[in-house]
Amino acid sequence: MRSSAQNAELALLLEVAATPKPGNVDRHRDLADLRFEHFMAGAVGSREGLEIAADGAAVGPAFERAVEKMAAQEGGNTQFGALLLLVPLVRAAREDLSQPVVESVVRETTVGDAASFYRAFEHVDVAVADPPDDMAALDVRRGADAVPAVEARGLTLFDIMDRSVPGDDVAREWVRGFDRSFAAAERLAEADGPVSDRTAAVFLSMLADRPDTLVATRHDEATAQEVTDRAAELIDADALETDPDAVESFADSLVNRGINPGTTADMTAAGLFIALEHEAVEI
Repeated sequence: MRSSAQNAELALLLEVAATPKPGNVDRHRDLADLRFEHFMAGAVGSREGLEIAADGAAVGPAFERAVEKMAAQEGGNTQFGALLLLVPLVRAAREDLSQPVVESVVRETTVGDAASFYRAFEHVDVAVADPPDDMAALDVRRGADAVPAVEARGLTLFDIMDRSVPGDDVAREWVRGFDRSFAAAERLAEADGPVSDRTAAVFLSMLADRPDTLVATRHDEATAQEVTDRAAELIDADALETDPDAVESFADSLVNRGINPGTTADMTAAGLFIALEHEAVEI
């Protein structure tokens, strides 16, 4: 039987192996600066942080360790957002992997957890939007330099996530009880076929549900909405059925345009972990 840390690592591997996931690295597609093997190495590297979360470490230090070890490959940032979801989910799994428990885990984070979160940015480059003027001192791109401001304001990691909504749907998961992650797990459980195929279909269905905030950050909201509209045209949301050739073409077009719905991939990985923990999918 796999441990929670092993299931989280497996979720990261299954997510990147699923294909096609339009705009994202998968078995058949690399991006200009990120390759399939970088994601595999990142998943394996993150295991140490996931294990200490499973052993009961605080969310912030476990996340910082996972990111540091994830980034120890040539591609740099592969799964930062996914780990920000997985670490509290793994921590919750010590008691019960349910929405109320994971909500309790994130709401009980501390200022120290927030400091660890900022230090994690020392290891990777993450695409984030410019903060409001009153949060300039808290810009995550400042990394450890922002920790004194975090401590002076007494902000917990949950407070930081709360201030990042809207604009960041990983942060939104923290605030909304990981609702989309659990919804992804339900869709994976209800779908048919190999897990890789189910994962790709669930990814597309989630992309069709809501514009990807990473696309909006790197491009603009109109582009993010365009991508979501096209995804909705390509999938039967009820049956999770697609036209494979049309989806492959869409995947190629997004890669060629440099459009990467990475936040949707992050939530797909979280959904995979929940489904694996609940034994809703079998490997």
